[in-house]
Amino acid sequence: MAASRQIKASFTAGELAPELLGRSDLRAYANGARRLRNVFIQPTGGVTRRPGLRHVASLPGLARLLAFEFNTEQTYLLVFTHGAFRVFLGDALVAQGAAAWATGQLPQLAFTQSADTLLICHPDLPPQRLTRSSHTAWTLADWSWINAPTFRFAAPDIALTPSGISGSVTVTASAAVFSAPQLGSPFRLRGRRGTITSVASPTQATLALSENLPDTQASTDWEEAAFSWARGFPVAACFHQDRLVIGGSRDLPNRLWFSRSGSLFDFDKGTGLDDQGIEFGLFSDQVNAIRAVFSGRHLQVFTTGGEWMVTGDPLTPSSIQLNRQTRIGSSPSRMIQPVDVDGSTIFAARSGKAIHEFAYTDVQQAYQSNDLGMVAQHIIRNPVAMAYDQAQRLLHVVMEDGGMATLTLFRNEEVTAWTLQQTAGAFRGVAELDGRVFVAVERNSIVRLERFEAGFGLDAALDGINAAPQDHWSGLSHLEGMTAGILADGAPRDDAQVSEAAVNIDPPASSVQIGLRFAHEIEPLPPEMFTAAGARSAPLRLVSVGFRLLETAALDVDLGRGPSPVSFRRLDTPMLDAPPPRFSGDIRLSALGWRRDAMRPLWRIVGDVPLPLTLLSVTTDMRTTD
Repeated sequence: MAASRQIKASFTAGELAPELLGRSDLRAYANGARRLRNVFIQPTGGVTRRPGLRHVASLPGLARLLAFEFNTEQTYLLVFTHGAFRVFLGDALVAQGAAAWATGQLPQLAFTQSADTLLICHPDLPPQRLTRSSHTAWTLADWSWINAPTFRFAAPDIALTPSGISGSVTVTASAAVFSAPQLGSPFRLRGRRGTITSVASPTQATLALSENLPDTQASTDWEEAAFSWARGFPVAACFHQDRLVIGGSRDLPNRLWFSRSGSLFDFDKGTGLDDQGIEFGLFSDQVNAIRAVFSGRHLQVFTTGGEWMVTGDPLTPSSIQLNRQTRIGSSPSRMIQPVDVDGSTIFAARSGKAIHEFAYTDVQQAYQSNDLGMVAQHIIRNPVAMAYDQAQRLLHVVMEDGGMATLTLFRNEEVTAWTLQQTAGAFRGVAELDGRVFVAVERNSIVRLERFEAGFGLDAALDGINAAPQDHWSGLSHLEGMTAGILADGAPRDDAQVSEAAVNIDPPASSVQIGLRFAHEIEPLPPEMFTAAGARSAPLRLVSVGFRLLETAALDVDLGRGPSPVSFRRLDTPMLDAPPPRFSGDIRLSALGWRRDAMRPLWRIVGDVPLPLTLLSVTTDMRTTD
């Protein structure tokens, strides 16, 4: 009878896909797990139960969340919902206003910020600017173009004949080019600017000229507005090298526009001088509809067909260069803002099954794309939102099915570890502000704004303190009719039904946390059963398992006969309603019985007790038949 000891010193590979259950030859196998639910992987390799969620506010429907950093001391959370925006400072609503977008348009909204102004784009809506004047004063308005981009959509042989050279003139076209949605949009005739003030027919319109024409001769030198109700509006934007960069529009999906240097809303190309506007298209052997533009070491352009690098130091009409780097592609149906992580850009792949790292390599002088979810593809399922918490080194990715994958990414220590977060409901959005992570959660068809809170062990939770112990705790309208978990004076209590926005507890307590329970789960991969002579077969016996813990107050372990709690209390410590102690050290548990199924987990940690748990390492002693 052979004895063996296996030591798992870390979980730095995270939860592995079922397809890797037979790949014990991989380094990730030694540092991975079969299931990691509602836990975070620490950059040092340990596993900790995730914090609970504090209830912040109820929202009128599905929402997009966005961080807005005005300065180092004033960071706001912007919440975009159907026909409205809301501004939160801390957990308080400080401003709100009406907006033009509908619920179905929220996934396509794109954002970029400069100082006190947020620019908002959508291919079917005029671009907006949200400006902060004070904590409580925010204004949403159209962009104030100095010179809006123009483009020739019509055939090159169509000529226009003006009725005059100045003021309001009638323009007659040799073929149909005008339509009612062009009203109010910019127009250029023979290089002179104007605005369409009326449309009489497809071949005739009235033009209000800003500059005089040289004569009234027919001319094929004309352009209409690149962005209008007739042609669509910008898809994405960013700021790069003191220029505003616009990426794509509804009818020009593969085109880039650069404003004049230092004049963000002036896109006049002029005569091609270094500081004037720039415009060009992305042309290759496949469709390249632009989905995002991102300012990093270079200007990065993410399209449905691949990723591009725009270079030029500085960017000028004569120095600009465009090169395709990789062919991963981004989603054509929703806008997921790329995020910067330690100088690399993280983006969601078009396949909906991968999160990629777009990183520049000095050796090759090019960008490479690395699939961060290769060993955890079962967790990545159609991402809808993404945010990075620099303080904890955690990348949170909300999925279409309501789960939220969390990646611990620490390249220096070779940590790339995925876990999956679940709650009583569905995650719908996420944003990070100065180390605080907000989420939009749909529970019972109601969307709520919640925030990860250190020290909380429950979701949708609120806490309360009273000088004198009390048995009635109210203010829980968001949990009406639900069964709530309770921590009273630091100790778990029996669940209670929320009725009339309140719960009753017995005995009374001076401090409480009340919210919804969530269960954590840590399950190891099947044991390595390989030797120099080949693969061993079951039966096998788990003799004992040792857990090294840190500041842990509750531990439920399943060794094959169901979960059982492990007590850390000393015999002389009173049990009833006293806060459980936090234990740091080693716990060793003995097991009984032989197992014939080698795929069955040797041990499993599972439970919903709302108390802290941190697992640092695991040591297992086994015996197998010779």
